[in-house]
Amino acid sequence: MSPAAKPSPATVTQPSDREVRTERIFNATRERVWKAMTDPALVAQWWGRGNTLVIERLEVQRGGHWRFVEHTPDGQHGFEGRFREVTPPERMVRTFEWDGMPGHVIVESTMLEDLGDGRTKVITLSLFHTTEERDGMVQSGMTEGMNQSYVALDKVLAAPG
Repeated sequence: MSPAAKPSPATVTQPSDREVRTERIFNATRERVWKAMTDPALVAQWWGRGNTLVIERLEVQRGGHWRFVEHTPDGQHGFEGRFREVTPPERMVRTFEWDGMPGHVIVESTMLEDLGDGRTKVITLSLFHTTEERDGMVQSGMTEGMNQSYVALDKVLAAPG
């Protein structure tokens, strides 16, 4: 992908009645993408889609706690969970919960696939407790927000370092 080329949005599918699967290719090595997803200073630059993001915790290890608070024009939004599995730089599994809907926990499995040409495919499978929770998240604009975050991540990955 040339620097001027516009990245494609993530591919989003629903492989079962409780899952959402996303796939996106990034123009960076797997190790660089892993670092951008696990280094608090880098996560703060892309996860909030341009909004201020405070990384309260990011303990990337089995049982580790993570908590991010996004500051948007309409207020603060907290997100948190626990890491269930961490296998650098290829896989992480964590829970995901939004403060606005306590008790509605998603299990996210993220795999980073080295494409062998300096690019990385990121695949995330989000497992919801019920079909209704999955459908509610999809209807809330999840895909649009994720694509905005991924465009911001492209910028972080393109920066020197």
